[in-house]
Amino acid sequence: MALGVIAGVTVITFTLSQVVPSDPARLYAGARARPEQVAAIRQQLGLDESIVRQFQKYAGRLLRGDLGESFRTRRPIVEDLKVFLPATLELVLLSTIVALVGGISIGVLAAADHGKAFDTLGRLVTISGVSIPAFWLAILFQLLFFSSLGWLPAGGRIGRDVLLEAPIHVRTGFHLVDAALQGNWFAWRDALRHLVLPTAVLATYPVALVARMTRAAMLEVLTEPYITAAEAAGLPRRTILFRLALKNALIPTLTVLGLSFAYSRTGAVLIELVFSWPGLGKYVTDAIVRTDFPVIVGVTLVVTVIYVSINLVIDLVQLVLDPRIELK
Repeated sequence: MALGVIAGVTVITFTLSQVVPSDPARLYAGARARPEQVAAIRQQLGLDESIVRQFQKYAGRLLRGDLGESFRTRRPIVEDLKVFLPATLELVLLSTIVALVGGISIGVLAAADHGKAFDTLGRLVTISGVSIPAFWLAILFQLLFFSSLGWLPAGGRIGRDVLLEAPIHVRTGFHLVDAALQGNWFAWRDALRHLVLPTAVLATYPVALVARMTRAAMLEVLTEPYITAAEAAGLPRRTILFRLALKNALIPTLTVLGLSFAYSRTGAVLIELVFSWPGLGKYVTDAIVRTDFPVIVGVTLVVTVIYVSINLVIDLVQLVLDPRIELK
């Protein structure tokens, strides 16, 4: 089914790129190109062939890992993704970790304190988290932590001082990993400071979503007979919550975590614009503004593969955690 989804998205994105009222050959050649130059480029790109033949070539390139060439940069899209994708993944992975740790912790503690002060506070926080627009929260954080307090940078991925005095040698594309491998702790601290605000904003909605689901699942699990038996046996409250109840409560929460990761991947587009983050969001936004169709289609496919893969992994993890699920 995962492969079917990817194949379906491939067909849909290719079809949409064909029906959009625009001439890819003209976009590739530039506004000042002569008609004969546009015709030559149309033949070079295979745009004068039938739609079926174009799709066959397109699918063949995809199977070889070739996403095409950008009209604007004239570079292979795969090469551009090697630059922009790690920046986005670093931001998304950190926000997902924050959502996992923060959301589950809030949900468990709120369920343990059901109907009391922390539960009420937790519900207030989670409702606010799913209601506040991300772009507004990002601007608010910039005004507070950069303009007013001066604690954190307003945007960018790395400071100018690091670029001049202690540049990071790119290996993986993840600044925290590359700086640590290099032993460049000055750059590592600066990269972490630049990550704090966009990560916090991007994690706000997933934290609230995971917390609400964890709380609901925990309240249901805490009424089970084996929890009552554990309490009667005198087991510590922490053991009951985090060892016995949480394992079963995590099963529905994992599904929400997959949706949270998908939100972080798509929500990162707007966050990257606000924080001037040089990631996939900025890359695809520039492509949309300049109607760079190969980039738009390529990024759509990459995001689809990531999203489907994450959901597939979560389904397999549920298979391990829940013995009632069978693989057929």
